[in-house]
Amino acid sequence: MSMRRVQGVVAALTPRPCAWQLACALLAAIVLAAPAAAAPSSKVWFLQGEQLIAVNRAASTPEATVRALLSGPTAAERKRGIRTYIPARTAFNGLTIENGLATVDVGLRFALGGDAASLDARLTQLARTVLGFKGVTRMQLLVDGGVPLGIFPGIVTARPITLKYLLAPSVRPWKPPPRTPGAPVAGLKAIQDRLVSLGFMLSADADGKDGPQTQTAVLAFQKWEGLAIDGVIGPQTRSRLGAATRPRPLTSGGSGKRAEVLLKRQVVLAIANNQVVRVIPVSSGKPSTPTPPGDFKVYAKFPKWWSTPFREWLLWALPFNGGIAFHEFPEVPPYPASHGCVRQLATTARWLYDFSFVGMPVKVIAR
Repeated sequence: MSMRRVQGVVAALTPRPCAWQLACALLAAIVLAAPAAAAPSSKVWFLQGEQLIAVNRAASTPEATVRALLSGPTAAERKRGIRTYIPARTAFNGLTIENGLATVDVGLRFALGGDAASLDARLTQLARTVLGFKGVTRMQLLVDGGVPLGIFPGIVTARPITLKYLLAPSVRPWKPPPRTPGAPVAGLKAIQDRLVSLGFMLSADADGKDGPQTQTAVLAFQKWEGLAIDGVIGPQTRSRLGAATRPRPLTSGGSGKRAEVLLKRQVVLAIANNQVVRVIPVSSGKPSTPTPPGDFKVYAKFPKWWSTPFREWLLWALPFNGGIAFHEFPEVPPYPASHGCVRQLATTARWLYDFSFVGMPVKVIAR
């Protein structure tokens, strides 16, 4: 038998693919080529500065979502200034959801661990996360099986919490004390004029009278020069005033307005056309909640901004990095003390608010 005939016999004996085999092969190819289905994810809520921020977690059930919240932010998220106020190693005892009510049971560490000043914030994180579950409109908190009473300042936990109740302001906006003019002080006008020429004081405030504006300018000068910070014009401050030069920006920039936040010196440089217009004393994030360095932009202006997690008003707020903002605050110590924001005194907050615009560059410099 010739070779050609043998090949013909083999071909005749080889089964031909039927239609259903071709369809199966085609379906298999489509399945292999298609992208894998996305893993289920849920939102958990942490904090950035004075505001809540949502991050995604690979969690397919409410229980897994709560556990992800209790685990805290990742290292990469912490570099962005994202924080949790829920104490580490807080136990998760269980979760039930029925008729729109989620009952969450956590360990005693949730109520007694960590900084007592963060009680409202940690409860807000948990409630905001749980109230994001589908169909859930109320949350009842349990601590080791019992209802906590009188633990969270300003929040009643004896009954279920709603999101509307949680987000509503519970206090009136803070008002700075009225400015009362003092008596003229001999020689003070010359010192004020010197502070004006150096960029630490506004010319309109140089009236020869001692008061908050002069003290603020002296604080800024002492911070910039590395002196003892007390707001008092003592011998060392007087001596340094005579030899000081006007501050310059630490970084180069083009025309227009911008701001530099100098974390080491705890001041803000307000800059216009690459010239320092005013040096402002501030208090940035404390070591446990530091203000992240980097390049940002003012993205909004709020005369009154409500801090949901800490239930307090932030006046003349200029957010530039999520929940991190310039804002007025009653307590502005000379050292880092905030939750990540840049606190200002009432003597400068409105001025910087008017100076700034949405889109203004902000550079936070560590050293």
